[in-house]
Amino acid sequence: MHPNRREELIAILSGASMTLAFAPLYLFPVSVIAVAILFALWLSTSTRRAAWLGLLFGVAMFASGVSWVFVSMHNFGNMVSPLAAFTTVLFAALMALYVALAGALQSRFRQLGEPFRLLLVMPFLWTTFEWLRGWLFTGFSWLNLGDSQSITPLAGFAPLMGVYFMTLAVAVSAGLLVVWFRRGGRNGWRFGAALAAIWLAGWLAGAVQWVEPTGKPVRVALIQGNVPLEIKWDPRYRESILALYLDLSRGVPDADLVVWPEGALPLYLDQMDVSFERKLELMAWETKTDFLFGVVDRDQVEGHTRYYNAVASFGSHRDVYRKRHLVPFGEYPPLRPVFAWLLDAMNIPMSDFSAGHGKVRPLLLAGQRVGVSICYETAFAQETIKALPEATLLANVSENAWFGDSLGPHQLLQMTRMRAMETGRPIVRADNAGLSAVIDHRGKLVAVAPQFEQSVVQASVQPMTGATPYVRLGNWPVLLVLLVGLIVAEWRRYRVANDRQGKTP
Repeated sequence: MHPNRREELIAILSGASMTLAFAPLYLFPVSVIAVAILFALWLSTSTRRAAWLGLLFGVAMFASGVSWVFVSMHNFGNMVSPLAAFTTVLFAALMALYVALAGALQSRFRQLGEPFRLLLVMPFLWTTFEWLRGWLFTGFSWLNLGDSQSITPLAGFAPLMGVYFMTLAVAVSAGLLVVWFRRGGRNGWRFGAALAAIWLAGWLAGAVQWVEPTGKPVRVALIQGNVPLEIKWDPRYRESILALYLDLSRGVPDADLVVWPEGALPLYLDQMDVSFERKLELMAWETKTDFLFGVVDRDQVEGHTRYYNAVASFGSHRDVYRKRHLVPFGEYPPLRPVFAWLLDAMNIPMSDFSAGHGKVRPLLLAGQRVGVSICYETAFAQETIKALPEATLLANVSENAWFGDSLGPHQLLQMTRMRAMETGRPIVRADNAGLSAVIDHRGKLVAVAPQFEQSVVQASVQPMTGATPYVRLGNWPVLLVLLVGLIVAEWRRYRVANDRQGKTP
């Protein structure tokens, strides 16, 4: 096989293997090794070649890792298989451009030594472009390198500087592996020691208690209705769906807080009929329970109706949270003239929402201030911390039936666990089809429901107060580290280039 073809095959296989590092398999060493292989491929190649290898790696990583995009568009968006497959690969290619750009830019520093490139340039560029991917064009934070380490000692960095610092730690670890392998010999122990030091530092950071308990534990019940999407918005099934959630909730009379999933009520909030409202009100009064449920909200602005993916609280206080970070194509149509063909091919109901606005404030539930997010929002740490440090508990409602029996629900749960670690807050997460779960403030699963079954998850959670460094400062510290590192790299490159020119006769 030609060496170029061999390198391309290695890049594709390494990228595809990245999926194994994330939930549900959690083979976390794979992500370090796969990135190390890509870094090694980048060492001695041209700018164009490095970009191409990065693109192949990225396409393979995203095509395998977010294959649930195909499931969502084909199974539930009614898109024919060839078009759904093409759109999935196209999306993977767009996300892979971030990896390709990192590869192209690192080649700018070819004149520097291998250790400098592997330990500073490549890891810092990878992390920078991962952050850009989670921010540009509303962002897509799936398959962040740091998320692959949610059950490892590196997770200790989460409350300190967040998932992007964990990404940097993984990328530097990958660079150390390459240097260790290529240098080895008498000096190899130094790189092995540096690698061990990074992971030991993560473990030590994880031993720090940044938050403390406040008040009594809250008894929560998460209602997983497992209502098929095919009937959810059919008016003929509305009454039976409402009755289902009421019946399942009656089985937990000792709960302080009952959470129903995203879009649990198949109607508009202002359509809730008097009979249902009275039943819910009576249940809340008799059991002294507060309810949080997903519902579609709407309002009128200058004669135009706007729709919102929302959650409403019911019981001791009534309030509404409207989702702010919407899913492109799934919940709103970006650049409609450009993507009209795709929007026409996708027949997804309730896919033209408006984003909520205004200051994020926790909802009052079960005597606690609860920070609320809806489905996709839990993938974004910068969104989650907006309700903190006021919130003592976090709640997420979601609808993972759109992803079917795929990797998507498992990956979203893994990211939700990362949010718990970053914020030092327990999270209760109700999903229609699973995985509904209760997560403690250290990201550990307290209880989780099986997928595709009607289920009620009951657990006791301890509200927490205080603020982790990440809650206080967000992504700014890691962005400053990245900026300083890249400035140092550019300064070093400039000095080396000038020194070489000065030696030229």
